[in-house]
Amino acid sequence: MPMEKQEAYFKDWKSREEIAEAMVPLVGRLYRNHGVITTVYGRSLVHGSTIDILKAHRFARQILDTELWVRDTAPLLEAMTRLDLAPARIDIGKLTVRYQAQAAGTAVDDFVRRELATVNTGKKALLSEPRDVVLYGFGRIGRLLARILIEQTGGGDKLRLRAAVVRKGGPDDLIKRASLLRRDSVHGYFHGTIRIDEAENAIIANGNMIRIIYADTPESIDYTQYGIHNALLVDNTGKWRDRAGLSRHLQAPGVDKVILTAPGKGDLPNVVYGINNELLTAEERIYTAASCTTNAIVPALKAVHDQYGIVHGHVETCHSYTNDQNLIDNYHESSRRGRSAPLNMVITETGAAKAVAKALPELAGKLTGNAIRVPTPNVSLAILNLTLEKATTVAELNKYLRDVSLDSPLQNQIDYTNSPEVVSSDFVGSRYAGVVDSLATIVDGNRVVLYVWYDNEFGYSCQVVRLLDKVAGLELPTLPN
Repeated sequence: MPMEKQEAYFKDWKSREEIAEAMVPLVGRLYRNHGVITTVYGRSLVHGSTIDILKAHRFARQILDTELWVRDTAPLLEAMTRLDLAPARIDIGKLTVRYQAQAAGTAVDDFVRRELATVNTGKKALLSEPRDVVLYGFGRIGRLLARILIEQTGGGDKLRLRAAVVRKGGPDDLIKRASLLRRDSVHGYFHGTIRIDEAENAIIANGNMIRIIYADTPESIDYTQYGIHNALLVDNTGKWRDRAGLSRHLQAPGVDKVILTAPGKGDLPNVVYGINNELLTAEERIYTAASCTTNAIVPALKAVHDQYGIVHGHVETCHSYTNDQNLIDNYHESSRRGRSAPLNMVITETGAAKAVAKALPELAGKLTGNAIRVPTPNVSLAILNLTLEKATTVAELNKYLRDVSLDSPLQNQIDYTNSPEVVSSDFVGSRYAGVVDSLATIVDGNRVVLYVWYDNEFGYSCQVVRLLDKVAGLELPTLPN
C-alpha cells in the first residue's frame, strides 16, 4: 500500500505538471495578443512558469479551504482563447468555482462566453498610442518601477518606459546602471535579458530601449529630442516635495504630468491608489503617491473603519532600514538615524499616521504613530492598535478582512495570510500594499490589534504603477463580476 500511494502521488503530480505546461502558452497568447491578464485569486499567471501556475492554484486553498486543480481551470482557460477578448483581468480561479457551483453540466464554452460577454468585443488598444514614462532617478524604487513597467509592456500599446534621468557617476556609468537593474540583492535577478547600446547610451531590457539621460536640473532636459512626448514623469529622488519644486519638471519639453514617490507638501494631492482616486483629475498635473507605510496601512484602516468605526488608535511600524541611514555610526542631521542601521533598532519618527488623514479625512486626529527602523533590508510590519465603535471577535474580523482581500474594491491593495510560519522574508516581492497576518490578530471587545506586513519597496512600487495606469487611462475591467 505505501508503494502504491507513493506512485499515485507522483503520477498525479506529473499529470498536473503536464496540464500546467500546456497552460503557459495560452496565458502568454492571451496577454500578448489581447492584453488579457490571467489570474488565480489575484495571483497573476502572466510570465509565470509551470511551477508558478501550480503554486498559484495551491495558494487558492488558503482562500477556499479546498483544493483548486489545474485540471478544472484549464478547460476554462482554453475556452477563453476561443473568444475575441478585449483587454481585461480575468480570474480563472473564481470563474472555475462559479462554474462548479452554478453551471455544472453546462458546456464550458457557453458558460465562459456568457460570463465574459462584456469583454468579448474584439481586440482593441486601451490607448490610441503608447504613453511614454520617464523615471527621474534610478535608485531602489526607480529600478523596481522599471522592472514592473517592463514586465507589463505586453504588446507595446500601454505604458512604455523610455528614459531614466540620473547624474553621471563615471565613465562606466551605463554599465553599472545596467548591472544594478540586472541583479538585486533583495529582489533577485531581472526576469529577462539586458544589454546596453553605447551609441544611444541606453539599456535594452526585454526589447525596451531605456535611454540614460544625464542631467543636474529638471528643466535643463528637452525630452522631445529623444522622441519622448506627453510623458508621465516619476520623480523618485524625493529632492523636491512641493508644487514649486516639482513644477520644474513641467518646464522640460515632453513632460505632461509628474508623480512623486514620497509624501508631498502643501496643496499637492497625496494619492493612496484604491482609496482616494477621485483626486486624479484631468486638470491636475502633479500628484504624490504618499509613502510606503501610508499605502500599507490606509487600505486596512479604511476596511476596518467602514465596518466597525475607528474611535482612535496608534500605528507602530517596524520598518526595514533605508539608504537614509548610515551603515556605521556617523553624523546625521536627524536624531538617532546616524547610528549604524544594520546593528541597531532605531526609534524614529514617521508621518504615516498624520498622512492617513489626507487619504481618509474621517480619521483626522484619531491616530498617532511612530517607527522603529530594524536591521532587515526589506519588508516592514505595521502594528495597528485600534479602539472601535463596535465590538467584534477574532473570527469575525478575520473573516471580514479575508473577504475584503478576495472580492472588494480593495482586493488589489489588501492581501491575507493564515499561515502559522510566515516571517518577513516571505513577503519579499508581494505586489499588495499590505498583507493582513490573520493569526496575529488580537481582539478584546472593541479593542483590536492588527499586524500588516508590506514589502516597502516592491509592494509600494506596484501601487505607484497602478497610479500611473489610472492616470494614463489603463484601468482594466476585472472579471468575473
